[in-house]
Amino acid sequence: MKRPPRSRNSSSRTALCLALFAVACLFKAATADCECGYSTSIDGARHVFTDLLETDFTRVEDIRHNTDWSRQAFNMSSERARGNFGEMFAIDNVAAAKETGLQLTVQGQNVDDMVPVAELDSERADVFYGTFRASLKLSSTPGTCAAFFWFFNDTAEIDMEFLSKDFQVANNSYPVNLVLQSREAAEAGYNAADTGNYIKTYLPFNPTTDFHEYRMDFVPNKVLFFADNRLLGQINGSAVPSTGGHLVLQHWSNGNPLWSGGPPAEDAVLTVKYVKSYFNSSTAQRNRDWAHRCKDVVGPNAVCEIPEITATDSTPGGFFFSDQHNMTNNQTVSGKSDGQRLGYGWSLMLVVPVLASGMGLGLW
Repeated sequence: MKRPPRSRNSSSRTALCLALFAVACLFKAATADCECGYSTSIDGARHVFTDLLETDFTRVEDIRHNTDWSRQAFNMSSERARGNFGEMFAIDNVAAAKETGLQLTVQGQNVDDMVPVAELDSERADVFYGTFRASLKLSSTPGTCAAFFWFFNDTAEIDMEFLSKDFQVANNSYPVNLVLQSREAAEAGYNAADTGNYIKTYLPFNPTTDFHEYRMDFVPNKVLFFADNRLLGQINGSAVPSTGGHLVLQHWSNGNPLWSGGPPAEDAVLTVKYVKSYFNSSTAQRNRDWAHRCKDVVGPNAVCEIPEITATDSTPGGFFFSDQHNMTNNQTVSGKSDGQRLGYGWSLMLVVPVLASGMGLGLW
């Protein structure tokens, strides 16, 4: 028996059903891993952070095109810098060296009694409680201060600072300064040592010969500092900030013999391999974004564990959620389109034409 021909409406309905099935699959695929955040254990308690900022600087060809970071250009007088020289922050002193990392240079030649120095700031200024990590190779040239810190203002600051003049290869002594700048520190002439919010401790390795991960865990009333996942120190109390801020990488000198020393006799380079930051936002909009995308915080893969390096295994340092498929929807990741960051909008762009087609064919 000859099969009767299909009607036009029957063919259209079939095509429409297939299109709707495809869209349904796309919506299913758009349900992201890590949509409720990224977790780690801090001082024995599990914390989940809603936002991330990750940059692998070994793959950044031109820092000018990275939307997560901005190079800083400004001058500080010697009086304001509290040193023998002023500081000249210049964007040319922050440069990508592909496959090596980002280089922050303190120049060995002064300009008009100012030391040419370097600073890189995160564009996100809503970085609140979180865990902040940076892989750094420090300069062995005496006379500079390398710093990785969180900053809101001069009285709300969390610092890890490394003074190259204090490194002593002969006796394997490599100090690190852990600092909370607070209102009390400002009243003491920005001498946090007089407030109890300062720890000088020592690294178990030479920080100038290889990259190591330095980490600050910032949670309510508590900051913990690490090197290669080894606890260096902890500061508690009211001096711990309670607002959002931004991240800073800085390499500077002003000739102050009590701190940076120097200036250096030759160019000194701080190299940054990566920064990984997982945090809660201080803005209402980002909190609404999280509430919208996080449908079930205990659902499968809704929260992703942050890989941790150790002193003997740095492999997890090469893992970035932003390199994985579907793990950073609705995150602000440099180099990804709005559709990739938001994750759902591209699916809606397909749904609308399909629904319109169905209405045009009289199928709805």
